[in-house]
Amino acid sequence: MKSTPRYISHAEMTRLGVRLEASALHNAARAAWSDIRLGRAHGLKSVLSFPEAVLWDQPQFEAYRDTLQGERLGWKLSALSSVGTRYAAVKVVGANALNRRLGQPRSTSTILLLDNFTLRPLCIMDGTDISAARTATYASMALELLFPKSEELSVFLFGAGPIAEQIIRVLRHFGDGTISKIFVRSRSGTSAHQLVKRQSQTAGVRLEAVADNQRLRDCRFVITASNSSAPVFENAEICPNAAVLHLGGDETPSGHIQKVLRSGLALCDDISMVSRRNSQSLALYFSRNGSTLEQLGPALG
Repeated sequence: MKSTPRYISHAEMTRLGVRLEASALHNAARAAWSDIRLGRAHGLKSVLSFPEAVLWDQPQFEAYRDTLQGERLGWKLSALSSVGTRYAAVKVVGANALNRRLGQPRSTSTILLLDNFTLRPLCIMDGTDISAARTATYASMALELLFPKSEELSVFLFGAGPIAEQIIRVLRHFGDGTISKIFVRSRSGTSAHQLVKRQSQTAGVRLEAVADNQRLRDCRFVITASNSSAPVFENAEICPNAAVLHLGGDETPSGHIQKVLRSGLALCDDISMVSRRNSQSLALYFSRNGSTLEQLGPALG
């Protein structure tokens, strides 16, 4: 007998006591990356987007033209498909920075879970919080990979949205005894203070909302998750041997990218996809110089 896939909302997940625990998410992400490397899992990402100038010419966008104040419009429809050892899944993401002006999240994710053999749908889930928490595992894995447990360091986090909030949670879990303080900066400053106030009710690594980049040079781990339309720091402001985890848009200055390519190490999770989208700093650096990220692909980690 055929059954209709069940929709599981965020409210129902909360009622059922579903918790996005840092250690479980981190371990699941590590296992997923391992399965991909070993050929046990496969995935594909497609993104439908348009140049922002084209979108601003449309009547429904034009009324909001002057409201973003340094933030990318970031209008895109993404579909991420994957097949693993037990399940298959498709995550559909719709993003538009103007959603915040309508009292909605900037980005909304919906996950369709399927049986990996029959490919029949099993359930549909509100994946917005799941997606933000999964993205945050980049921070915990980078911390684990790049910084030994015995080393004390400070972290500078650009951004104060849902992903930034999840990043703080995983860093507090995995950085206890390693991270001395996390500095948080947002464009307006207000959201950074609100985020720190909410998170300060939980014990762990100390947090501090900042209004400028003065403390940036003291931080060896820098994370950009701000959806900014322009670089969020100057090349001279950053610690010479800092590790920068880039999770946003055009947030890293070209001078820093030049320095990393010349004397550091650049890692990219999916060179062809990032190059094709051409919306993040690394890909934009090459396209603005008449080249593409894919042409340099073999030299990247």
